[in-house]
This record gives sequence, C-alpha cells and structure tokens, in this order.
Amino acid sequence: MDLGLTGSRIMVTAGASGIGLKITERLLAEGASVFICDINEDALDEAQEKNPSLETGICDVADRESVTHTFDEAMSSLGGLDCLVNNAGIAGPTGAFHEIDPEDWDRCIQVCLTGQFNCARLAVEHLKQSNNASIINLSSAAGRFGFPNRAPYSAAKWGVIGFTKTLSMELGDFGIRCNAILPGPVDGPRIQAVIKEKANAAGQTSETFTKTWLSMASIKELVDPRQLADLIAFIASPLGRTISGQALNVDGDLQGLM
Repeated sequence: MDLGLTGSRIMVTAGASGIGLKITERLLAEGASVFICDINEDALDEAQEKNPSLETGICDVADRESVTHTFDEAMSSLGGLDCLVNNAGIAGPTGAFHEIDPEDWDRCIQVCLTGQFNCARLAVEHLKQSNNASIINLSSAAGRFGFPNRAPYSAAKWGVIGFTKTLSMELGDFGIRCNAILPGPVDGPRIQAVIKEKANAAGQTSETFTKTWLSMASIKELVDPRQLADLIAFIASPLGRTISGQALNVDGDLQGLM
C-alpha cells in the first residue's frame, strides 16, 4: 500500500536508536525526508551511516536552547515540516515515589513531557504551511494505568495524553491533527532494564516477572517496535487525515501494569 508519504518532511526526536530508529527507517522506506535529533552523537553517526539520506542533529529536548538550535537546523535541511514525532523519553527512576531523588523526578518530567512541549511549540508555525500536518506524541500504557515504583514516568505519560488532546482541540482549525501512541511493553534494551529492576524489587527472576506481566494482556507477547512504526506511518500519512485527538493503544489489550 502506498501511504502517500513520498516527499513528506518529518522530524523524529530521539530517532537514532530503539523505537525512534524503527520509526525513522519506516518513514524513509515510504519515501519521506526525515530529520532526526538525538542526545547520543555516536548513535546519530551510526544511523546516518546506515541511512545515508538521513539528516541529523544533536539535541537534548529538555533544553530549550538546544531545541531552538535543532529546529533551525531541521527546517534548513527539510525546507518545511509536515509531521513532528515526539518520541524522546527516558525510563526515569525505579522506586517508591517518596524515596525518589527529586532531581530524578524533575529530569524525567522535563524529558518525557516538557520536551514534547518544547518541540511542539516550535513546530506549529511550520506545520500551518503544510497540507498534511500532524504531531504524534509517544505516551505509554503507563499513561492510562498506575505504574507502581515508576511514578515520574507514569505522571509524565499521563501528562502527554492531556497535552495531546488539548493540542488537537487548539490546532484543528489550522488543519493540524495530533495523536498519542500508547505502547505496552516494547521489546528492547530499555524494557529489559525496567523488567530487571522491577523483578529484583519483587524478589523474582526477570523471566518470571515478564510472564506474570504479560498474563495481564490478551496477546501475551512484548510489542515489536515495528508495529509502532507502522501505525505512526499510517496516521502521519494522508490516509490518517481525520484521525486526531486519539490515544492509540498498541499493547495486546493490556489490562494493567505492575
């Protein structure tokens, strides 16, 4: 199926590895022009070596000066913007909320929630010039369930849902749609590290904890990041032109987190 993304100008934050790289490569395969930013310079170099048409820039989305500089680079490279994918995020600390270092709390909120604001506010004027404009924000299953011992992450991801819905309402008159993606546990190094920490806290092996966690879903498997990339490509395309204000779950019908 041709999604009609050829020539689309798309910016992906934290696009150099993990979920972000899968999203980036899916969009490139559809013929889009993609600019990625990431805090990891080595990962950016590797991503560009693997995908020579890719444009890149170093950015900490929690730092507004860094974001401003990166947007200048991105717009110069792309010549405009049709879609912003707010993918940047960190796992944050694991532990009871009252025992978490306040600086760890602040950093998690700054990256996972404020970082999306920092990017979206600069994207709007460029998106207004597009005839297929959208913002796609990465939230999480933690944005609709409580997540014991992961309070900063869950709070940020709940915030992303409210931010997304409000953007959809405010930007609809400009033809800009906005949606959130809520992945369940996504296979990869980040979720394996989280599983290990939570399993240790529960006095279990990672294998036992994973099996118990997945028993809370109808489809008992970790989410393949390529599934997220496929959905994002669709809703960024003209085929998704009336999809806005949605919190789209990709989690195997997960019923809770632990």
